[in-house]
Amino acid sequence: MQVSTRFPPLLALLVTLGIPWSRPVAAQEPARSAQDAAPEPAATGATETRIGFIYRPESAPSSYDAEAAPEDEGVAGARMAIKDNNTTGRFTKQTYALDEIALDGTKDGTTAAVEAARDLVGRGLKFLVLALPADAVLAVADAVKGEGVTVFNVAAPDDRLRGADCRANVFHVIPSRAMQTDALAQFFTLMRWRKMFLITGPQDGDRLYAEAFKNSARKFNLKITAEKPWTFGPLAKARGDTPTRSEAMVFTRGVDYDLAIVADEANDWGDYVPFRTVDPRPVAGTQGLIATTWHPTLETWGAAQAQNRFRRQAGRLMRPLDYQAWAAVRSVGEAATQKKTADPAVLAPYFADPAFSLPAYKGVSLTYRPWDHQLRQPVIVVQPKAMVSVAPEQGFTHQRTPLDTLGIDLPETVCKFP
Repeated sequence: MQVSTRFPPLLALLVTLGIPWSRPVAAQEPARSAQDAAPEPAATGATETRIGFIYRPESAPSSYDAEAAPEDEGVAGARMAIKDNNTTGRFTKQTYALDEIALDGTKDGTTAAVEAARDLVGRGLKFLVLALPADAVLAVADAVKGEGVTVFNVAAPDDRLRGADCRANVFHVIPSRAMQTDALAQFFTLMRWRKMFLITGPQDGDRLYAEAFKNSARKFNLKITAEKPWTFGPLAKARGDTPTRSEAMVFTRGVDYDLAIVADEANDWGDYVPFRTVDPRPVAGTQGLIATTWHPTLETWGAAQAQNRFRRQAGRLMRPLDYQAWAAVRSVGEAATQKKTADPAVLAPYFADPAFSLPAYKGVSLTYRPWDHQLRQPVIVVQPKAMVSVAPEQGFTHQRTPLDTLGIDLPETVCKFP
């Protein structure tokens, strides 16, 4: 019997002897990452850690608002982190689960958040992730004080939470406003764009952002040549142009500046400013060129793998709040892995320990500052469709780490933990 020479020698022998054979499946299927693999059964005697996630779902977006937040913003990132934690937990006999509470809006937001937190703590949970405003974060932190509960703030950028209103049981994953504006100011300094025209909206968040940018301007020797309030309403949310367009253009006339800095955290009007100024000037701040934790165009340092995993799991692109929730839940999993225990009493002080580190697709491991519990992390500077830079910029040095050039440093902090 003559065997075809297209078979390798071993396969030719099998054919000659009449032994059935098949090509290995692994050679036909693309490789999958460990996180994408189907979860394995929990190991016998595994310790389960339950993490609570409290959030207020966004309302359905308007038909014309393609950039509106999805209803599962944040919680989708937490779900991916739970899956990642369980991937590692298979080897350390630790399992993780997420208890989600979506506030329905029928009650006062702060009251509802406190009730949800007490419910979770009553069920034995010791780790809470909050995608809530600053007042609700403070109320929850105070409500669970003394019960061994660690709270992660993933949505409130308020500097006061890291300052006069800091709490020892709260860790902040979202960058403070000071960190965001410092990241932009470093980039402007690098580019030698020195003259700023600051435009501030009517909301409280707008005024707080403007104040943070003024501090960053002083810190990095930038000059605010003009400052004006925005008085033309939410033009960015208007379906069509309005008669106020000419007024808005005149509004920018006669100002000597390199960039227009908009402070519009509600996204009411900031997107209306680009390409409507009298002089051709770029726009930055809360719209235009922004500072954030995550962006779809971030693909370095392994971020592309995280982007793809998230898209497969959530059916959409990862947003900054998703990343921040992911980092909070992963902080618990990473700390448990490093300490080889899931005991909340051991993990709570370890988050602020210099030995703790969180790999998080940013090129460096992230740590929490012991003086205000803010997560140190690179902040990316992006425009809507492209990443522009990463802060801290080269040349900005610090005695501990360049990451501490962003935000409130130890000598400046007014946070006093008990």
